[in-house]
Order: sequence, then C-alpha cells, then structure tokens
Amino acid sequence: MANEIQLNRAKEKIKILPFEHRARYSETDQQGVIHHSNYFKWMEDARMNLLEQIGLGYKQMEAMEIMLPTISESIEYYNAVKFDDIVVINTKLISYDGRKMEIAYRIYDKETGEDSAVARSSHCVVNKSGIPISLKRIYPELETKFFEFR
Repeated sequence: MANEIQLNRAKEKIKILPFEHRARYSETDQQGVIHHSNYFKWMEDARMNLLEQIGLGYKQMEAMEIMLPTISESIEYYNAVKFDDIVVINTKLISYDGRKMEIAYRIYDKETGEDSAVARSSHCVVNKSGIPISLKRIYPELETKFFEFR
C-alpha cells in the first residue's frame, strides 16, 4: 500500500555509511578533470543513498506522494577529481523541521583523504502536486525517524 511506511527499526543510533563513486571518463572536461556540474549529480546520488539507509528511499517516498525538490545548492571546490579517482561522499542531515531539510556533503579522495569539495543542499517537502506539506502532521512516524537519524 502506498500509505504504509516500512522503516528500519534500529534500537541504536543509525550509522550512515558514506557513498562512493568512481569518476567516469564521460564526466571529464577538456582539461581532463571532472566537470563541476557532475558534483551535483554525485550529491543527489549520495542523498538518495542516505535516505535509503534511514529506510525512506525515493521510490517509497514517491509511492507515499512525498517529494523533496531542491531549493538551493552550494559547493566549494578544493582539489580536482580526475578520471578513475574514487571519491567518498559523507552526508549529514544538518537541519530538519518537518517542512525543510538541509544536508551537508564532504567529498574527498578515497586514496589520499584530501577534500575535493564541501557542499550543502536544501530541500522542501511537497506532495505530488507540488504543494508544501508537513511530514510531522501527515506522517508523524517519519518525524521521529529523521530526529533519530540527525
């Protein structure tokens, strides 16, 4: 059923595993480094991974008619990523109020540990029609899951 919620039932605090990505040749630019636009795609992949790990993947949210459109993104670049490098992306929910959430990202080289970029994204919670909703009011059981995770 679309309105049923199945969440991971961890007794202890959820430990979020980082997302890893191997840089593809098709992501490079003429200078041989990963084009900056790809970092936003990686952030989305990492965000989807994050939500899956807390037990609320995009597919499940869509079945529940919950959407999380991006309302802002920012990124600071430190070191270039090149073809075949493996980057690790740590994600952290830094704010959540039932209507909006903000996620921080640390993107770094798996081999060296050097930061490639740090970023943030903000998202609002809307229904399938694009109307803002409150998870606290509609799905209070999700509210506790987000606070448990933070």
